[in-house]
Amino acid sequence: MIEHYPVLHREVLNFFSPLKEGVVVDATLGGGGHSHLILKNFPHIRVVGIDKDPEAIERASERLRDFKDRFTAVHSSFKDVDRVLKDLGLQEVSGFLFDLGVSLYQLKEDRGFSFQKDQPLDMRMDPTSRLTAYEVVNQYPKNLLEKIIFEYGEEKFARKIARLIAEERKKKPIETTGELAEIIKKAYPPALRRGRIHPATKTFQAIRIEVNNELGEIKEGVSKAIDLLEKGGIIQVISFHSLEDRIVKNIFREGKKLKKLQLLTKKPITPTEEEIKENPPSRSAKLRVARRV
Repeated sequence: MIEHYPVLHREVLNFFSPLKEGVVVDATLGGGGHSHLILKNFPHIRVVGIDKDPEAIERASERLRDFKDRFTAVHSSFKDVDRVLKDLGLQEVSGFLFDLGVSLYQLKEDRGFSFQKDQPLDMRMDPTSRLTAYEVVNQYPKNLLEKIIFEYGEEKFARKIARLIAEERKKKPIETTGELAEIIKKAYPPALRRGRIHPATKTFQAIRIEVNNELGEIKEGVSKAIDLLEKGGIIQVISFHSLEDRIVKNIFREGKKLKKLQLLTKKPITPTEEEIKENPPSRSAKLRVARRV
């Protein structure tokens, strides 16, 4: 079953195939799926795995223990990749891989990323960071909440959702994902409440992005990565929604304009029908790839 493989794994390996040696940075280590395939298929490549989630570091390190002589895991945000590599004594690397968004492991944990079961409102990828979804939902001004839901969730019912949240939290704090999902559902017209996509999906995405500063970190991390690539080095970025993809597209275009990058994908690569069938969460993935010149 392909579900045991990370998204677009064949394509990722194919674009890294010109690299015969050097260091590849897996900037979003997660469960270690991509790192495992890179280490297994490229015996002369060393991998540095970065993740802001300490549980991901622990889980991936265990999975990749057979490659410990070629694998280093670092607990950090990828926006600080320059500092991470400096601490490891590395000035340039051969490749970068970013697999953006929340991992399936995090969705399964009780951190409030999912509304499939009732959990405390948290949504922190790094449990040591300060801001939580509880604070965003209960303490942000109504107009700021509306702005976040509209811009980060691309949610057309953002105004009504923000108003209902503001009304409900006056009565008592909104404490769980279940409570929040029910409030959001009320903002939708009855005919739209039972669609294929749950009414809370876009708002939960927006709050998660705000809690983890995801878009700001993508801009900073991907831009730094380009400058840390050696000549001929490959950078690959997998995104899962239009906001992420737009940022990556613009950074790559700017890199091409400044003659730093050669774009290897004119349009983003998407999963095959076969992969989507066997691994449904991959359906929204988009891969963009560039080479340092």
